[in-house]
Amino acid sequence: MHPFIAAPRFLLLLALTTVTAHAAGLALPRSTPEAQGVSSAGIQSFVEAADKQVNTLHSFMLVRHGQVVAEGWWKPEAADKPHVMHSLSKSFTSTAVGLAIAAGKLSLDDEVLKFFPEDAPAQPAKNLKAMRVRDLLTMNSGQEVEAKIRDSGDVPWSRTFLAHPVPHKPGTHFLYNTPGSYMLSAIVQKVTGQPVLEYLRPRLFEPLGIENPAWGASPQGVNFGGWGLYIRTEDIAKFGQLYLQKGQWQGKQLVPADWVAAATSRQVGNGSNPQSDWEQGYGFQFWRCRHGAFRGDGANGQFCVVMPDQDAVVAITAETGDMQAELNVVWDKLLPALQAQPLPPNPEAQAQLQQVLAGLVAHPAVKATKP
Repeated sequence: MHPFIAAPRFLLLLALTTVTAHAAGLALPRSTPEAQGVSSAGIQSFVEAADKQVNTLHSFMLVRHGQVVAEGWWKPEAADKPHVMHSLSKSFTSTAVGLAIAAGKLSLDDEVLKFFPEDAPAQPAKNLKAMRVRDLLTMNSGQEVEAKIRDSGDVPWSRTFLAHPVPHKPGTHFLYNTPGSYMLSAIVQKVTGQPVLEYLRPRLFEPLGIENPAWGASPQGVNFGGWGLYIRTEDIAKFGQLYLQKGQWQGKQLVPADWVAAATSRQVGNGSNPQSDWEQGYGFQFWRCRHGAFRGDGANGQFCVVMPDQDAVVAITAETGDMQAELNVVWDKLLPALQAQPLPPNPEAQAQLQQVLAGLVAHPAVKATKP
């Protein structure tokens, strides 16, 4: 089929979908790529390369200057289908911590033990006593390996975490520590009286139009914090856009700008390989990236990539065994498509892009690993 024949039907469906969503006050605004300085051909090159090189993508959305300029789902995934975030959940927990700090409920320098007197060891070791909220946020708790909190049986997960050895002085040893993110969730619940999901609902989810977020919880009723959040692709994009806008949303400051700056900046080092997006530094449950970007990410290829220099957000869901390859395609193919000024209209290229996006089908998944 000629791309100009396919385009009107797609644009009609897009318009109907957008109008319906906007009527509910939920959707990000839509635009053509060229109007926002993005090459449709460049986006198509990214989609085709990602489809070929990454096994397997589930969805993709590009936001430029606050406008969605491209979006696609690899069937059977769909726009209205929630997707597991895995460790991208951590960035939402970080946001809850920042809001609780802004409300005066806790501080970065509070000692972790103060929140769990009932779960603390009888004689806490020196390093455990020195562990602070900041150390949990930056993956510098001082533990050598993760505590197996999910194997706790009838023992509260927080008690299992606090009983785990802390051989390093907190703040001196980077260890990606998902149970530490659970502890942040538990701390927010301790100081606010609400699970993180409920604490964020009126403060983040509802203002952004994130409908029906779901988040699992421990036997103690504490949201997992470090994993297990279910939201949609556009919800990821909204979250990234909020952080790109330094916490502002529709004229309101939802998240303090100083928290956004601190959470997304390099708080600690985690390696020196200039070719690795996992060795560019770590913030407060956010990763630093190459090209001046930052991100939240989750196992198997869930990404919320924020590119301040380009005023862009990329949201991706996937089931892949090579997350670095997934980011490499963003840098190699998509980044060059972002131009400083609007581009001349190119309806033929737009139609070709939409035809490609409409025909995406997920490949058989492979066993996923994280760098």
